[in-house]
Amino acid sequence: MESKKAFFAFLILTTTLTFGQGKTKEIGFITDNDLYTSSKNDMYYTNGLELFYRFLSKNNNEKINKKITEFRVGQYIYNPRYINKEAANDNNRPFTGYLFAEAGRSFFYQSESVLKTDFQIGYMGPNAFGRETQESFHHVIGYKTVYGWENQLHNALGIQAHVLYSKKLFKSNPKEFIDLNFQSEANLGTIFTGVSAGFLTRIGFKKLLPIYDSNLHDASVNSQPQFNVREFYFYAIPSINYQFYDATIEGSMFSNTSPVTFELIPWRFNAEFGLKYRHNNFNLSYSFIYHGKELESHDMTGSFYGSIRLGYLLR
Repeated sequence: MESKKAFFAFLILTTTLTFGQGKTKEIGFITDNDLYTSSKNDMYYTNGLELFYRFLSKNNNEKINKKITEFRVGQYIYNPRYINKEAANDNNRPFTGYLFAEAGRSFFYQSESVLKTDFQIGYMGPNAFGRETQESFHHVIGYKTVYGWENQLHNALGIQAHVLYSKKLFKSNPKEFIDLNFQSEANLGTIFTGVSAGFLTRIGFKKLLPIYDSNLHDASVNSQPQFNVREFYFYAIPSINYQFYDATIEGSMFSNTSPVTFELIPWRFNAEFGLKYRHNNFNLSYSFIYHGKELESHDMTGSFYGSIRLGYLLR
């Protein structure tokens, strides 16, 4: 009997120590693909993969609830609308890839405003291995052969800065199931330069967590112990984008040697909506993302793709 009591005491103590500590780190991945929305949709921004690692940083500012540092590596792949053999030399968007490494810092304020900054360095063009990735992926899943990569954009060095700011529009309510935020962001660099603004809303199936603890902007890490944390909500953000420059469409700003390039349509309407879920250590989301028509070309339309994100919190 005494041995059983000792065993149960040890089990309770171990559980308390394990779950009574904060989760200060998160690892995970994001996978984007137009096939996540339709088996017939394989065009424009066609695939993306990002791996991330983030952790809490030291914070001595009383106005800031937490600071988070993040590192990512990723690859984006772009295609024209038609990738069959007959259309190999009839591209309505350039073939290209973009491979990058990123470092960033996020600031989550007690007011539930958010400021995110990050910097990237990478390559667009053959050095990004977009062709190799797509051809290998299509071969593995038994999908159709892609033709036209011989027309891909030439190499260009990527140096990027990005900033996002979000502000909650109404006073916080600890029992709220819906909120509204104004969100703006800007990109500046040798691959993408543009600005956008829109309104972001969360509609909770459970009571919403504060923005500084929510996975909405990747703020789940926490130094304080958390027990049985659950988060589940629908979110949507329609936005207006003005794009000054996009190397994946126009080619490198330092040369005009690429075989296929196009002029931008600068004003676009974009939209993103989906579901985000958290249960203790796991973060999971699915998003449907729409981009308005980006360039002047035959058969060019707006496009959409799906994004799946999975994260796991660590001590």
